[in-house]
Amino acid sequence: MRLTRTSDLWWKDAVVYCLDVETYQDSDGDGCGDFAGLTQRIDHLDRLGVTCVWLMPFYPTRERDDGYDITDFYGVDPRLGTLGDFTEFVRTARDRGIRVIADLVVNHTSEHHPWFEDARSSRDSAYRDWYVWRDEPPEDGPHDVVFPDAETSVWEYDEGTEQYYMHRFYKQQPDLNVANPEVRDEIARIMGFWTQLGLSGFRVDAVPFLLETDGQPDELPDPHEYLADLRAFLGRRDGESILLGEVNLPYEDTARFFGEPGTSRGDELTMCFDFIGMQQMYLSMARGDATPLARALRDRPEPPRDAHWATFVRNHDELTLDKLSDDERAEVFAAFGPEKDMQLYDRGLRRRLPPMVDGDRRRTELAYSLLFSLPGTPVLFYGEEIGMGENLAAEGRQAVRTPMQWTADDKAGFSTAEPADYPNPLVEGEFGPAKVNVHDQRQDSGSQLACVRRLVECYRESPELAWGAHEILAAGDDAVLAHLSTTGDGAVLALHNFADRRVKVVTEASRLAAGTLLTDLLGEDDVTVGEEDGKVRVELEPYGYRWLRVSTPLDDPARATAD
Repeated sequence: MRLTRTSDLWWKDAVVYCLDVETYQDSDGDGCGDFAGLTQRIDHLDRLGVTCVWLMPFYPTRERDDGYDITDFYGVDPRLGTLGDFTEFVRTARDRGIRVIADLVVNHTSEHHPWFEDARSSRDSAYRDWYVWRDEPPEDGPHDVVFPDAETSVWEYDEGTEQYYMHRFYKQQPDLNVANPEVRDEIARIMGFWTQLGLSGFRVDAVPFLLETDGQPDELPDPHEYLADLRAFLGRRDGESILLGEVNLPYEDTARFFGEPGTSRGDELTMCFDFIGMQQMYLSMARGDATPLARALRDRPEPPRDAHWATFVRNHDELTLDKLSDDERAEVFAAFGPEKDMQLYDRGLRRRLPPMVDGDRRRTELAYSLLFSLPGTPVLFYGEEIGMGENLAAEGRQAVRTPMQWTADDKAGFSTAEPADYPNPLVEGEFGPAKVNVHDQRQDSGSQLACVRRLVECYRESPELAWGAHEILAAGDDAVLAHLSTTGDGAVLALHNFADRRVKVVTEASRLAAGTLLTDLLGEDDVTVGEEDGKVRVELEPYGYRWLRVSTPLDDPARATAD
């Protein structure tokens, strides 16, 4: 495909990298990461092939929910630097061709935000209706709490004004009343402020909660119309900016957040995370059977033309398995997190992938090969590129939010301060910095870092994966996922073996003509489509994978046509 036809939608073939500033790199020796330190590490991201950095919350906070309890939407937490440090990071990233997006957390504020402090001071406060208040918790309102280990209700009694306020998350995070037009205007101002400072969009936190008004005195006229208004506003301010939505719902419900169902219009969220596909991938890995993931990919709705799915192996929250059945979830727990301390909220895991598979590089490479070859924009969580583990001694979700491991010394190259002063404890043991770090892996062509770099490079050189039509093929063995991505210019056939045994793959696709030469993008032997029956025959090692590409004019400079 011609770059001039695809470059406007930069996010369709982006490589997104999520990080927490406070755990990435400390520049001043106080033990907390900061923007100045992050800026000095930008070349690591550039070498990796990252094209978009997603910043977890960096705003002023009381740190009751890892930065998601925000006290000022227009500032930078002093521990992390200044607005000047932020803009210098964005400028430096842009210099390397890397865009920056950030968490938009407007479902709630901190209880210490000036808006809420004013709102709870009096029922007559000008900010009173910026939050949701009731004399008694309504029977028709929401009841499910997000953090069942800490909260038993979504309503908290305020003694000062003798009413209850709503909080879907912790009680220290009162929900904003998005049905109030003043709140909606303020959300737009927040977005406009940060795009003016260089952001290329936002990852929108907890989208369904943000738009839900069940049980409230006021309701949004149309939640999806409001989401479309936000997208339109962002487009007017910066036409290249995106909204990446956290929507953990069944496929049919999630697809509605792209835009009008049944049309090609993509006027709401630019991208939605594929939570269903991620959970089915882990079920497939636990069973050694590709069938669950293949079924999910067949069921997944096609996004509108100007929208896309976002794929991931894990994110910064618990690795949620909430859309699996109880029996399926038990299978994944048994395979990857059998101890109660490895699980969270009875619905997910607080582990990273490498320890889950006992350090088996074959299985970690399989997962990241899937990440970069499945239809969707791949999203990495910091440290995945080197195979970092978790520290279960940290509380809850903090187990996977440990300091980045740059060097093999006892401070991991993260800070000159003592590790006791770090935001979270370092990983220990087999996955600690002595054995897993950026410095050593940069020198090792067989490292996890080298593998991920190679996958990123092949992904970026294969526009079929991001732009093509996708088809799940029969592979002759349930252990194998075979999927074909095609454009008018070429095709890529990806094969992944989920089993701990050697398999023989026999597959065919009408778009692969007999005798077609398929080039292996990852350095293995090329494959020819059978002359007599048009079938592709390949043997895969246990947990093996192949990316096979039909030659295109761009692969041969002598045949390439000028744009």
